Amino acid sequence: MTKLERSINLDFYNKIVVLLNNARKKAVQTVNTTMVYTYFEIGRIIVDEEQKGKERAEYGKKILKKLSQKLNKEFGRGFSVDNLENMRKFYLTYSISETLSRKSVKEKSETVSRKFEDVDFQLSWSHYLFLMKIDDLDERKFYEIEAINNNWSLRELQRQFDTALFERLVLSRDKKGVKELSKKGQVITKPDDTVKDPYILEFLGLPEETKYSETELEQKIIDKLERFLLELGKGFTFVGRQVRFTFDDKHFRIDLVFYNRILQCFVLIDLKIGEITHQDLGQMQMYVN
Repeated sequence: MTKLERSINLDFYNKIVVLLNNARKKAVQTVNTTMVYTYFEIGRIIVDEEQKGKERAEYGKKILKKLSQKLNKEFGRGFSVDNLENMRKFYLTYSISETLSRKSVKEKSETVSRKFEDVDFQLSWSHYLFLMKIDDLDERKFYEIEAINNNWSLRELQRQFDTALFERLVLSRDKKGVKELSKKGQVITKPDDTVKDPYILEFLGLPEETKYSETELEQKIIDKLERFLLELGKGFTFVGRQVRFTFDDKHFRIDLVFYNRILQCFVLIDLKIGEITHQDLGQMQMYVN
């Protein structure tokens, strides 16, 4: 360490580092947000222009091709016909209310003309490109809300979708509950709301054909604890592994113990390889009691 480095107060230096890192992060977020709103507005302008053509489909293809050539020449790569089509689709997807969702594309574009001031985008362009592939409106809105509320990266959003999070939660809810998922995301008001059926742990890297022990499964979960907590759901914190407790002067150990801050209760996980026996169920019931 140099004399200059020793002379600088560490707390003083760290405060400035945090400030600069936050500023850089905010700058990146601002750029991403501005890009999303700009692409939405480009999509709106394209749709408005298309309405001037008599043969809409053919006219639309021609203007996108010409627009792509001009934009790429002036601004460089990034404005292919496919990308412009994505911007057009982005506008049509996010400018249309639920009441219009069943109308034809022509009816939608003629009925709706919203500008970017009227909408609120909180995710990156890559997030929206992925979300637009989800046809079901309720399902798409659910994943969008969850991605915003939980600060999901694109990779985590894709994983949650690939493991059918929405469908697993839907299985434990009535029709009203499913609607709530699309409006508010996963809101936990009772213990059953935390349950997914089944839990999917593909990130552990243990093929179903491979033989492994309960200890190995436990270690893999610990190694991937952050992702396991995301799979468990909202409000979970890790307490410990092989947690010992005493009952009737006998010692027992629970494989994994979590605490749910929302439900304000402990969650016990006993790992078993193979079929569950009546003895296993009785043991877990004893733990709960």
